[in-house]
Amino acid sequence: MSGVARGRGVAVTGMGLVTPAGIGVEENWRRVLSGVSAGATDPELKGEKVDISCRVPGFDPTAELGRRTAWKLDRFTQLAVVGARQAVADSGLDTGSWDCTRVGVVIGNSLGGAATLEKQLRTYSEGTPEDVSALMIPMSMVNMVAGYVAMDLRIHGPSLVTATACASGASAIGTAREWLLSGLCDVVLAGGTESAISPGTLNGLSRMGALSGRTDQPAAASRPFAADRDGFVAGEGAAILVLERCADATARGARRYADIAGFSATSDAHHATAPHPQGEGLARALRAALDDAGVLPDEVEHVNAHGTSTPMNDLTEARALHSVLGDRAAITSTKGVTGHTLAAAGAVEAAYTALALYHGAMPPTANVESLDPAIDVDIDVVTGSARHRRLSVAASTSLGFGGHNAALVLTAAA
Repeated sequence: MSGVARGRGVAVTGMGLVTPAGIGVEENWRRVLSGVSAGATDPELKGEKVDISCRVPGFDPTAELGRRTAWKLDRFTQLAVVGARQAVADSGLDTGSWDCTRVGVVIGNSLGGAATLEKQLRTYSEGTPEDVSALMIPMSMVNMVAGYVAMDLRIHGPSLVTATACASGASAIGTAREWLLSGLCDVVLAGGTESAISPGTLNGLSRMGALSGRTDQPAAASRPFAADRDGFVAGEGAAILVLERCADATARGARRYADIAGFSATSDAHHATAPHPQGEGLARALRAALDDAGVLPDEVEHVNAHGTSTPMNDLTEARALHSVLGDRAAITSTKGVTGHTLAAAGAVEAAYTALALYHGAMPPTANVESLDPAIDVDIDVVTGSARHRRLSVAASTSLGFGGHNAALVLTAAA
């Protein structure tokens, strides 16, 4: 693999995953390899037009965080704090001995504490101003997730939130990589989180035509690249990665799941919610990420695609991937299992891409019985069952409302 410029890479040395596929790395990896969807009827959406979702199974914030911490955090922050704790433990780093001024936090989020805000506004409209919680603002503010992760782990380096809609998690990882390569930090916790499965949010998405209407078949509703796809299933979750410079990770004998070798981002400047029909912005982002990594297009063996299961996204993305990579790379969308975790998606899928390189396995795209014949390019979508083989180079792509595109290139650890 002569093209890879390993000096520009940063290592993934720890992971925390709290997603519809499960809690913890092992549970997540088993579920996505199985191709069994997490879609289900959601009791909290009873009576709504769209009453299906992909929630984190068995998540108990009080058990995970303690009552005093859990009650003051919105669920999107609860998920991220648990994920961050998992990631640091998985990395083997000792928070008692690291230089906390050289550790950073960058987390992608889009909708903040949407459920808390919706609930408190209802309380205000139905009651009095005194009924509104004093915690409404810190629970709902987007930036607070980075702040709370930093507080929980006593991190004193830079912390921020990236907000590029459904590309936010990938943007966070790309930002963290630059912090490491510039020397700003020695360790960065990077990822994404979202939990906005509330009647108000889902009705807004439904009115846009973004959600699947297959409410009688919730486990079959998310079907990326399939001929009969009709929208995505809203999910929640968090993925936090511990990133270090490769040389530092090697020096301390850390396990490296994979290396983040390249990143780039572009803007479509085309439409508020629709991608460019030919995927030109995403194609430019992927080409630039490959150039950043020193990787040739024909070296990419696997792509964890954005693959939302919406008619427009999957067609656009197929065109973009084919224009850069041809038909050689095996393409997966793990949203068939997890649903669309929105701002967390780029980080969740980057983690799955790293695990694909680490374990030599490419998860299947769930619920695909036949590929959409309207996709007018040849792409190799992994369906049915996982494919097992050693991998050297993979990519993960993300798109977001506003025309945001992000691409990550990952390589197997040397």
